[in-house]
Amino acid sequence: MSEISVAVRETLLASGAVKFGDFTLTSGRKSDVYVDVKQAWTHPDRLATLAHALAGRVRGEEFLAGMELGAVPLVVATALETHLPIVVLRKAAREHGTGQRVEGSVRPGARGLLLEDVVTTGGSVAASVELLRAEGAIVERVVAVIDREEGARERLAALDVRLEALATLAELRTRS
Repeated sequence: MSEISVAVRETLLASGAVKFGDFTLTSGRKSDVYVDVKQAWTHPDRLATLAHALAGRVRGEEFLAGMELGAVPLVVATALETHLPIVVLRKAAREHGTGQRVEGSVRPGARGLLLEDVVTTGGSVAASVELLRAEGAIVERVVAVIDREEGARERLAALDVRLEALATLAELRTRS
């Protein structure tokens, strides 16, 4: 396990973000582990740890993006470290105002890095990639805090997108 993975694991465990029990995930799958990264990013020091780890994964992208709600604080905190502009993706179009699903400027041809809190099967993150691409962005990588290793990597690979994770579910289960 890398130093970053250990720091992320300890941050998530200390915050109570990792829960063991009987849970139904967004994907509809059942799991004995639930990872609620929001429990970590609600504390400034823990958010800073996650943002520092995420900032270390930026590789020349021109903007950072993330889906509301779980990724937004991660994107903002990482932007403060990298000085990159941000784009926030809405799950659904607003029913008032401009009806936008994309908040922030996406210049056609701009390279974006999509950040996620937790990925499982990859359905939501694949939709985020497609939404950014529809705006003209180039998205080749996604960095997640946690990869549950249940198909997201393969689903994104089919879109020519590489998934990187700060830690995996297997690493969270590891008792050190």
